Amino acid sequence: MANEGGKAILNWSEYNKDNVKKLSTELMKRSRATYDSIGSLSADDVSYENTLKVIAEEERDFATTEPALTFLQHVSEDSELRDVSCGIDKELSEFCVEMSMRQDVFKSVLELQKQNPSLDPEEQRLLDRLIRDGKRNGLHLSNELQEKVKGLKKKLTQLEIEFNKNLGEEKTSFEFSQEELSGLPEDFVKALDRTDANKCIVTLKYPHFIPVAQKGTNPQTRATLERGFNSRCKAENEPILKQLIKLRNERASLLGYQTHADFITEVRMAKSAKAVETFLADLAGKLKPLVEKDRKELIRFKSEECQECGMTDDGKINAWDFAYYCNMVKEKNYAVDQEKYRPYFPLPTVTKGLLDIYQQLLGLKFSEIKSAEAWSVDVQLFDVYELSDGRFLGQFYLDLYPRDGKYGHAACFGLQPGCSYLDGTRQPAIAAMVANFTKPTADKPSLLNHREVETYFHEFGHVMHQICSDVKICRFSGTSVERDFVEAPSQMLENWCWETEPLKKMSGHYQDGSPLPDDMIRTLVASRNANAGLLNMRQIVLATLDQRIHCMPEADPATVYSELMLSLMGIYTTPNTCMPASFGHLGGGYDAQYYGYMWSEVFSDDMFETRFLKEGIMSPQTGADYRRCILSLGGTKDASEMLRAFLGRDPISNAFLRKKGLQL
Repeated sequence: MANEGGKAILNWSEYNKDNVKKLSTELMKRSRATYDSIGSLSADDVSYENTLKVIAEEERDFATTEPALTFLQHVSEDSELRDVSCGIDKELSEFCVEMSMRQDVFKSVLELQKQNPSLDPEEQRLLDRLIRDGKRNGLHLSNELQEKVKGLKKKLTQLEIEFNKNLGEEKTSFEFSQEELSGLPEDFVKALDRTDANKCIVTLKYPHFIPVAQKGTNPQTRATLERGFNSRCKAENEPILKQLIKLRNERASLLGYQTHADFITEVRMAKSAKAVETFLADLAGKLKPLVEKDRKELIRFKSEECQECGMTDDGKINAWDFAYYCNMVKEKNYAVDQEKYRPYFPLPTVTKGLLDIYQQLLGLKFSEIKSAEAWSVDVQLFDVYELSDGRFLGQFYLDLYPRDGKYGHAACFGLQPGCSYLDGTRQPAIAAMVANFTKPTADKPSLLNHREVETYFHEFGHVMHQICSDVKICRFSGTSVERDFVEAPSQMLENWCWETEPLKKMSGHYQDGSPLPDDMIRTLVASRNANAGLLNMRQIVLATLDQRIHCMPEADPATVYSELMLSLMGIYTTPNTCMPASFGHLGGGYDAQYYGYMWSEVFSDDMFETRFLKEGIMSPQTGADYRRCILSLGGTKDASEMLRAFLGRDPISNAFLRKKGLQL
């Protein structure tokens, strides 16, 4: 496999329906043979060379081969290949469950620990993690209980994949007349597909739903779309989610944990479900006065509009009112109309500015590989080099436009870990950023609003975490940190989207190239805390929902969500909807961990205010420290230790609370 830039490392033409199955089968065969050899060792034969070193290499091989095979379910233009990829994901996930439950392998690892071998810090961390994970998989339990745990893990994996596959394949759309889309920008309406009867086709994808939710003046249209949006995959995913909650609790109980949330948080920075509950409840209490102030403002705007338009005012904020009146607050109280900012953020200009900022800040050089083959013609590919010595570090893909069957949110996917080969040379890292920004039209490029610019900056931060990690062992590469810290590096980088110098770099009117004017920047920055109480409480609602249902043996997520929305935000959900059915985090990967977004914000705000704001947001020296102390280490150290090294002290929450608009 290539270790130098200039051409794509991954050959996507090889990833056809037949070959991906073959590659998957061969991968499982190699992996099983490796674990068989370790499991067959007698106690006297166990050594570092034939156990820990072999496991580290097997994990590198698996983490290098598997991602591309399962990534295709999210991005391929071929629906059959997406289905095959999804099937492979299920098969490989079941295989991983089986391998993780190998008691014979666990015995060899325990035997190696008894020998107290001389290991470097990464190797020792790997040995410790293997033993910890073995116990968390129940390998210290009776054979009967082990089989029960294994069965639950396999069932959970299948359900989680199915939950997210349903979301990816969701294609609901609605038909509206042009009059029913009143308030929407002319360009938006013009770009919509039409039926034979000249009705506008509006999907539930973000580029359609968000503009209607924020700008549509017809409450019936907003209500129709909101009901559809929060009913996505309800029939398929609501029963799956209820089953996931039940099975997760059963597994936790078998393993000796009080709840699934306790099982999950044990290996996070939080350490316990109680610590998370306290964090969320404390923050909710502090935000309550701001929430009430914000809610009264929304009700006031609604009352005034109803009077002006002769509509009935029900005196409350419904689910379809929330985004609309929040946007009205921004426009009227802060003079921020996101549609007026779009012309200044054409996607090519934003991309160039964003890449320039990251290169300057982190001491890197990006080089686009023109006409590189990928899974879609829309995709771009870039090499990444160390600026100081030209060393090749890896590659990243940008896949930024929506397609049928494509992953519907914005995310970074690791496709190959940056780590060491057995001979000590470096395997380059590969990552892909996937997003769904509005497609260009015949007369305009793709134009982003400021929130999309912020999302772009955030997700690309994850790409850089993948590329910049400089570790030996694959397991600790890239974003392999505690889950309640993993968002902090990218959250910190969102701050650049609120500072004048980066905003100038990333903006340029699509007609004349003029950067975002100073008065618009001042207005935008002043609006940062608009609706801060409600918007932050919304995050607390989602995190509390996630924690609460995973502290129960069984739960009705839709009911819990409705109760939280009303008690914490004073907002009524629409009857017979089920937002949790489309809440992808609950489906797997972030279960009992959504709190991590706010938890890690404490650290991201502290890092930004303490170092970058004081030393210069474009300071290469501070950026180099950031790479050295945070990004380069991957998961080789605990997050708390990395933070102390970068901050020069333990983290504190003052910057976080100030940003939320709270008085200290």
